[in-house]
Amino acid sequence: MDFITNITDKLINKPWACAIDVVMSAFLIYGMIVFLKRNNAGKLTFIILGFIALGTVLSSELVGLTVLGNTLKYSIVIVIIAVIFLFPAETKRGMLKLASPRDTHEQYTTAYDVSDEELHSAINDIVRAAQNMSKKNVGALIIISNQNLPEHIIDSGTELDAVLSCALLESIFNTKAPLHDGAVFVRGNRIVAAGCFLPLSQSNSIDKELGTRHRAGIGVSENYNVLTIIVSEETGVISIARHGELTRYFDSQMLTDKLEQTYGLQATPESTKKHHHRKG
Repeated sequence: MDFITNITDKLINKPWACAIDVVMSAFLIYGMIVFLKRNNAGKLTFIILGFIALGTVLSSELVGLTVLGNTLKYSIVIVIIAVIFLFPAETKRGMLKLASPRDTHEQYTTAYDVSDEELHSAINDIVRAAQNMSKKNVGALIIISNQNLPEHIIDSGTELDAVLSCALLESIFNTKAPLHDGAVFVRGNRIVAAGCFLPLSQSNSIDKELGTRHRAGIGVSENYNVLTIIVSEETGVISIARHGELTRYFDSQMLTDKLEQTYGLQATPESTKKHHHRKG
């Protein structure tokens, strides 16, 4: 077949080009398979591979069905476009991961108009508030970001632009307060807005025991480069959502370490155990 002949000729005349061709093609196919499997669409991989194989065979000189073969072979482009439309949130999350400037410990440097001492104070207040609410089984949803969230999320809540404190966080999430059902958006040592409504994750792999607050925390972390702290109203468990992944059962030290990493304060990597991971 001309497909085998072309590969043989290229291998003899241009071995480096053949190696790059094979590696890049394998990487593309592997990336597509991993993406589909992680999003519960593994069956589509057989369809895609089938299109490629059938198109290659039919377009060969041996069979002679050039038009049909090329149509099937190049329909992979259509399939890729279809996958992007079928999984817009997952595709966007993947692009954000590639674009996010973070190292192996997922640290990223942030610049605020406040001192490191003020950031450490804000972290201590967040941790104390989370622990206090956890002990009282008060639900909470706190978004930490070094960037501004989209206007429609900010506009869904109430803009505060107030200096963060433990007492203020606890008062916002008091069950009798008007803003307790929404999320608090924190940037640096300031609460930008409270009572914000977030996009819910549509992932089928989230534990059934987790409710709307957890789905909202995971959902916003799927779409934006944020760290979300979730305090369960039912169990008091403190969880963290980042890049669509949920990590549960955080204690004070674990939460402090994660926040210091998020704020770029040269925290040591987490040495504590991870519990109940999930992929969004």
